[in-house]
Amino acid sequence: MTRLDNDIPHIPQVENSLEAFSLPNTHQFLLPSKARQQPYRIFVYTPAQEAPPQGFPVLYLLDANALFGTIVEAVRVQARRPEKTGVYPAIIVGIGYPTDEPFDDSRYYDFTMPTSDEVLKALPVRNKDHVWPKVGGAEDFRDFIEQALKPRIERDYPVDRNRQGIFGHSLGGLFVLQTLLTMPDSFQFYVAGSPSIHWNKELVRQQEAQFAALQQHARKRIHLLITLGELEDAHPSGMNGNAREFFERFSLLTSEELRVEYQEFEGEGHVSVLPALVSRMLRFVLGG
Repeated sequence: MTRLDNDIPHIPQVENSLEAFSLPNTHQFLLPSKARQQPYRIFVYTPAQEAPPQGFPVLYLLDANALFGTIVEAVRVQARRPEKTGVYPAIIVGIGYPTDEPFDDSRYYDFTMPTSDEVLKALPVRNKDHVWPKVGGAEDFRDFIEQALKPRIERDYPVDRNRQGIFGHSLGGLFVLQTLLTMPDSFQFYVAGSPSIHWNKELVRQQEAQFAALQQHARKRIHLLITLGELEDAHPSGMNGNAREFFERFSLLTSEELRVEYQEFEGEGHVSVLPALVSRMLRFVLGG
């Protein structure tokens, strides 16, 4: 039997458009820093709901070029039924760079403390001719967050200053831990994904020894979550071992004012672990 053209269902033509897709309730702006020539690219998501009297919790996110969209979509979907998901509406602030690439070499400077040539030479690399970008600007980056970014966000958005979190992965995870150890009042929730403790291992130990004294003067309860991918255990840096040891030492300090949790994700590596940890991280920071 021959099929006639008029037997074929009509398929509506979609107008070819070059308009870029954007996530609802998000926008971005550039924010200059005293310590660098280029500004930071700041991404912001705000919930559609009316803010509660105390404001929304806020999560500050490092490497936002790579992770902002993933985390915003997870919040948008899960915060619709917080009683089921454990994720409540929140403002998400991503700190990124003026590029469309997922990562920028500026992160090496922003996320690390000063690092000696001997330590850099001992770090695992893919080839022997590898040259590290400039490092050692973590204190400048913290100053930017505290003195430029937070005041801007708190001026323009209904933020609950008693529920502020920060999330970073890899070198960003190292930055999160060192911020906790040196400026524990900066945030109440700290999430360090696959922290690169091997970069500043000796300095981290020194900062740990000083943390107990700082914690005694902390004004708010502190929550710390450390996550790893199971397959990262094979990394030559000893990433999982370093993180486990840090968790075990830090757990000895656990009190009413300090909550510490640790989780490894089965079957996940250093990059694939990122989507896997998002829901766990959001429940930790944005739970009721």
